[in-house]
Amino acid sequence: MSTRDIYITENRGEALGLVTEQSSAEERFQNSIIRPILKLQNDLFIEVFKNYISKHKNDFYGYSTEKKLQFIENCIQKDIKFRNSLKGIVIGLFTVNEYLDYIQNSSNLNKRMMNMLIDRLKNQVLLFENVASV
Repeated sequence: MSTRDIYITENRGEALGLVTEQSSAEERFQNSIIRPILKLQNDLFIEVFKNYISKHKNDFYGYSTEKKLQFIENCIQKDIKFRNSLKGIVIGLFTVNEYLDYIQNSSNLNKRMMNMLIDRLKNQVLLFENVASV
């Protein structure tokens, strides 16, 4: 294992969610690797999304909460460049072996990753409301 891989695994954090022998490979990857990275990178995701809002949808702050939640979901699902940027923030913290595992089933893992990120941003929608008053 390279120095980079050791640094990443030591600083990323423990698995989040249940990981058992009955867990599928996707569930293990999600809970052992993706969830800790999403948690670690949370502050960065918040700032990246604030920047996206300022460049693409300045009237976001006037939306109802329901419309804000819909906007979060739509922009991540439909804006391919933005989605790829978010994936890169996560993939950049994979070890080499994790990346090799990831590419074996990247389509399903990407869906899981983006769904978890959408949920994470939606659960923090109040953070985006505070920006309007700044």
